[in-house]
Amino acid sequence: MTPSERSDLIRHASDARQHAHAPYSKFLVGAALLTESGEIVGGCNVENASYGLTICAERVAFGTAVAAGHRRFQALAIATSGGHPPCGACRQFAAEFCDGLPILLIDADHPDHVTESNLCDLLPGRFELKP
Repeated sequence: MTPSERSDLIRHASDARQHAHAPYSKFLVGAALLTESGEIVGGCNVENASYGLTICAERVAFGTAVAAGHRRFQALAIATSGGHPPCGACRQFAAEFCDGLPILLIDADHPDHVTESNLCDLLPGRFELKP
């Protein structure tokens, strides 16, 4: 990922956060995926009164990217207040597509504070089925 792609990815995740529908938790999350072809696909969390139907920003981004024909990804950026890592469900969801995916954790309260991690560190011993 180039410095320009990194900057664009961070901006897209932060922008996507502004579209979150989080009337219950008030916890806004934006995510952006950099595809292998260099496209950026965003997502935001969408809460529901029936809490189990809520979908996380990361899964929205992956679902949107897959629906557009993407299957390989270079990086994921996530923007939250505090710069939190993805939940366990989103970690496993991402692992379906990439093992060592670089992940940028953006503190939306301090946008210049970005922590870098990767999926292998965040999800050791992931569940997988061999076809």
